Amino acid sequence: VTPKVDGFVERLFVNTTGEQVERGQPLLSIYSPALVASQEEFLTAQRLLASLTPANGEAWQSAQATVDAARRRLAYWDIPEAQIARLAASGVVTKTITLVSPVRGIVFVKEVTQGQRIMAGQRLYQLADLREVWVEGEVFEQDLALVTLGMPVHVEIAARPGEHLMGKVSFLYPTVDAVSRTNRVRLTVQMPGPQLYVA
Repeated sequence: VTPKVDGFVERLFVNTTGEQVERGQPLLSIYSPALVASQEEFLTAQRLLASLTPANGEAWQSAQATVDAARRRLAYWDIPEAQIARLAASGVVTKTITLVSPVRGIVFVKEVTQGQRIMAGQRLYQLADLREVWVEGEVFEQDLALVTLGMPVHVEIAARPGEHLMGKVSFLYPTVDAVSRTNRVRLTVQMPGPQLYVA
């Protein structure tokens, strides 16, 4: 999760590594002077457009283009369309933007604190949807002919003996290790619930 605008972290809603988050759940709110300025520009353009009619010809078209450009700039900064619509209807500038989780998953890495100054493109959180995971293994060269893409596989985790997970072969690496004479294979495994994950 990275912001597209510079600013300051006003409030953290998710403050713990390992926390489960849902898609669309608020992670943090950011105060950004640039965001405030862009909202004011949008409202100014909207007021100008409201004072004109299509009969004003080129002036009306120019004002409409300015409103559209200001709206696009807000959308490029990941301002939700609902928030832009509220801004247009109320005429009240929002001081902060709230970043939400793009996926349902676990917070693997949290690199942000409340009050911190942040930059556009800076990594704030690393999230992982662990309902489906990759398991990598090795197959001896002489057994490669028995392995095909999409074939079902059973996976057993050493930490959970006796438990079997089902998966399928999703990728065969194109090279054989010259020393071990094995080929790496990637399996895609559906996780039925909270499990032991090995990174």
